[in-house]
Amino acid sequence: MRILVATDGSAPALRAVEYAIQLDRRLRTRDRITLISVHDDTALRHARSLVGRAEVDDYLRELGEKDVEAALRLLDEAGVAHDVELRIGHVAQEIVRCADQGAFDLIVVGAKGRGAMADLLLGSVAQRVLALSGKPVLVVK
Repeated sequence: MRILVATDGSAPALRAVEYAIQLDRRLRTRDRITLISVHDDTALRHARSLVGRAEVDDYLRELGEKDVEAALRLLDEAGVAHDVELRIGHVAQEIVRCADQGAFDLIVVGAKGRGAMADLLLGSVAQRVLALSGKPVLVVK
């Protein structure tokens, strides 16, 4: 089973990684788990005109590398083979696009702990991934 785990370095995302590790062990898939970190560049489009596209993209890539550090440690400690995808763009869309392109069987995301009212008004990455994906999505609390 090919598993894609979205991470932003947060506690809920790390719980999602831990759950994916447990799931991999229980299913004895021996497949690689792929971590994905996506940073939205919408707010930085103006900065690109000032400092350049390469600098903004490098900055976002560095943020993505920091996002996956703790998750990589968990996977290494568990002895689970892994890959990393660092992407720039709309977060939910890029997660779903990666899942489709990589022929993943399952997307695992962490649930943020916002209140119900905030989720109704703002939505969440997990909700958008659920809405956009035709693949199974596991939301870990």
